[in-house]
Amino acid sequence: LSCTTRNLTQERLSPGTGQDPLNWPIGICGQKGKEDDSSIEKGQLCAMKRKLKQDKNRDFIKHLISLPILHNSAMASRRLALNLSQGLRSRAALSRASPITRGFATPSNTPFGKTQTTTLKNGLTVATDYSPFAQTSTVGVWIDAGSRAETDETNGTAHFLEHLAFKGTTNRTQQQLELEIENMGGHLNAYTSRENTVYFAKAFNSDVPQTVDILADILQNSKLEESAIERERDVILRESEEVEKQMEEVVFDHLHATAFQHQPLGRTILGPRENIRDITRTELTNYIKNNYTADRMVLVGAGGIPHEKLVELAEKNFSGLPTSGPQTSAYLLSKQKADFIGSDVRVRDDNIPTANIAIAVEGVSWNDDDYYTALVAQAIVGNYDKAIGNAAHQGSKLSGFVHKHDIANSFMSFSTSYSDTGLWGIYLVTDKHDRIDDLVYFAQREWMRLARNVSEAETERAKAQLKASILLSLDGTTAIAEDIGRQLVTTGRRASPAEIERTIDAITEKDVMDFASRKLWDQDIAISAVGSIEGLFDYSRLRATMKPKY
Repeated sequence: LSCTTRNLTQERLSPGTGQDPLNWPIGICGQKGKEDDSSIEKGQLCAMKRKLKQDKNRDFIKHLISLPILHNSAMASRRLALNLSQGLRSRAALSRASPITRGFATPSNTPFGKTQTTTLKNGLTVATDYSPFAQTSTVGVWIDAGSRAETDETNGTAHFLEHLAFKGTTNRTQQQLELEIENMGGHLNAYTSRENTVYFAKAFNSDVPQTVDILADILQNSKLEESAIERERDVILRESEEVEKQMEEVVFDHLHATAFQHQPLGRTILGPRENIRDITRTELTNYIKNNYTADRMVLVGAGGIPHEKLVELAEKNFSGLPTSGPQTSAYLLSKQKADFIGSDVRVRDDNIPTANIAIAVEGVSWNDDDYYTALVAQAIVGNYDKAIGNAAHQGSKLSGFVHKHDIANSFMSFSTSYSDTGLWGIYLVTDKHDRIDDLVYFAQREWMRLARNVSEAETERAKAQLKASILLSLDGTTAIAEDIGRQLVTTGRRASPAEIERTIDAITEKDVMDFASRKLWDQDIAISAVGSIEGLFDYSRLRATMKPKY
């Protein structure tokens, strides 16, 4: 949503104006005056006393200026006196007003802040989080299909469709679609992941009916013209080139490819370049037919849209969506549990100044009982960036060690979840080529420590960080809609923020050690390394470190 945000700034006091006793001439305050120090000290006391006599209510601060104010501390004294005078005015106003009683919120049975769900006859799920005070709403469709629902030959189709979604429908040309969104001040977007495709829009509450109509039109009536396909083909090829320049993206794509090799989850989202060049309109329409079905979709609304209203709009605009037909081989393959394979892939390029290494064990799925425990363990390992000033003072023990010995530019722990599996690990970046083995060893040693010695203090710190990260991320209607859509598609229900907080609070250091004993200790690892990686030990050596001999 394109909108103008008004920044509220404090008005600066103009020297020598107003009735505030601190609006003294700048020269007296010792900021820009031309007087020397001696003239300031002689003139300040008199000037301040003259101003104080104008207000009898301020006698209590006379002692603050009974001595000459030094040139270097003038600003501090001015600010202190300002705070005192403002406090006096506030207390005086309160003394004249009637006594103030504090009002406490009372529980309500209204649906505000609760996720309501309804399933239509065709299987489409409608979910809302209604906030009556919100002026805008985010409405979107979450589809249980991404690159994992493709075959090797059609890999890249889901992402290609995302690009074509806004290129015109049978009811709207591309120009009409863009103007319609722009004229109502809305924002329309889409993205593709390995397991989901999402189309969403943010608009004013009054424009939600029009927004839902646009989303339904895009999903059901896209024209997929050959000319648009050819234009987007070039765009996606350029996007692929840009992704290959982002080292983190490259490393994690390789990590998935080796950990889930020869399986749908190991494919990239954009697909290989040869597929991008060869994808046809028939393949695109087949993907829509097989995956854009009502029973695999969730229509989500967050903000000022009541649940009943969105259900009504869904029945009007999405009732024609078909349900899933006979299950295709690609669909059945995408729903098979992915097998984690201990392995590594290395791309040595000494022209790249850094070694970029990701190491992971098999993680947890969205539904796993250890989901939040895995996130707490991830937070204990922590993150590090040498460029950040407080890097040496973070709570992570690994961060402190890495900073002390200067063996890494950065590292990032991660816990990535999917419907039936996940990846839990660490991403390391260093330009200390002769210290790569030390960096990897101490990262793995920290993992092993989690299975043997985790303190209550670091567990509580990690839990606090995790709760803050989750709860503070829900800071708008788009973030809330994303949370609802992702949870409903992956788990079938939405856990409220309060429920999540209670779950995290219940985790103990023993739970973390149990998790590490089962998921980390003596477990196979997947390794992806790109760049100047000559100093990285072979797989057998790194695998042996996962079972240390104490």
